[in-house]
Amino acid sequence: MIFYAITDTGRERATNQDYVFASDAETGVLHNLFIVADGMGGHKAGEYASENTVKTVLEEIRSKKEEEPVAAIEKAISRTNQVIYRIASEDESKAGMGTTIVVATVFDGHLYVANVGDSRLYVVEEDHLRQVTKDHSVVEELIRRGAIKPSSTNLYPDYKHKITRAVGAEPDVRVDFFDVPASDVQQVLMCTDGLTNMLSDEEIESIMLSDEKVKQKAEMLVKRANEKGGKDNITLIAIDYRCEDED
Repeated sequence: MIFYAITDTGRERATNQDYVFASDAETGVLHNLFIVADGMGGHKAGEYASENTVKTVLEEIRSKKEEEPVAAIEKAISRTNQVIYRIASEDESKAGMGTTIVVATVFDGHLYVANVGDSRLYVVEEDHLRQVTKDHSVVEELIRRGAIKPSSTNLYPDYKHKITRAVGAEPDVRVDFFDVPASDVQQVLMCTDGLTNMLSDEEIESIMLSDEKVKQKAEMLVKRANEKGGKDNITLIAIDYRCEDED
């Protein structure tokens, strides 16, 4: 397994409110751990939320003794939500802050995924890109209820970036979990909406299926997103299960 993590401020933002962690070393009961977060909030509150959410999740997972990976991740995110919510409630400069989070680990033949918000995880299976996570956003909730069609999302620009769940936004947080057989996975892509709002799934798939190495794919995705406008911070982790090592 080869992976590469990258984060970029983009072309329009002055600061980077995304945060990323990627490691194939043991973390608590997990054999590897990958996290992407996209913060929200003014005057660096979003930057604080994403960074401290990732760091707190790491601390919690490292301290957990559960043998089951989903339980360890769920408890870590839940505890982290309480910490971020408390800080936001007590510190006026951080009021209203929160962050998306998507977490992944490969454990005992399974790719376990957790997400809150609209940061995404995709897999490449049989040379096809598939979104595993479900966006917790106003537009996507409307699509799932059949209120609007996927092709009409551009008609709702005011709602496109509004998320319905975030770590730290409320006293409790609901986390979605997904279980994908690792044997079916060729590649994994985790990313913030700074990538997916600039590139279509078809454009992302084209780059992920190219013959480039993992690092080059990641850099190409960021470059292409910036060429399309780079309106937000761009963060991603690209993982290839077919490779053991790259020069």
